[in-house]
Amino acid sequence: MKLQDLTVDELWSLHLEVTSVLTGRISAEKKKLEQRLEQLRSSGALDGSPHERRPYPHVFPKYRNPAKPEETWAGRGKQPRWLAAQLRSGKSLDDFRIKPASDRKLRSARR
Repeated sequence: MKLQDLTVDELWSLHLEVTSVLTGRISAEKKKLEQRLEQLRSSGALDGSPHERRPYPHVFPKYRNPAKPEETWAGRGKQPRWLAAQLRSGKSLDDFRIKPASDRKLRSARR
């Protein structure tokens, strides 16, 4: 059947027929999917609760923005904009490193 040879009325009736067939098939497919989903829920494969994330250790910041000390970066993930801009201007990553507390201070705090 060549669609180009059909009249507008014939094309419209074909459109209606295709639409009704598609509607039936889509609803049948939807019923099958809903039944499958119900089977998965009843078997316990889908319990509906989100999975808990495993606990990650707290990561302390290693780098600090000297202009805004509240901006820090732990060295993981994408570099923050402030750090990338400073590195492009020629500074070193070590210029922003947070200095660890000295051992003497730690020992005196324990006593």
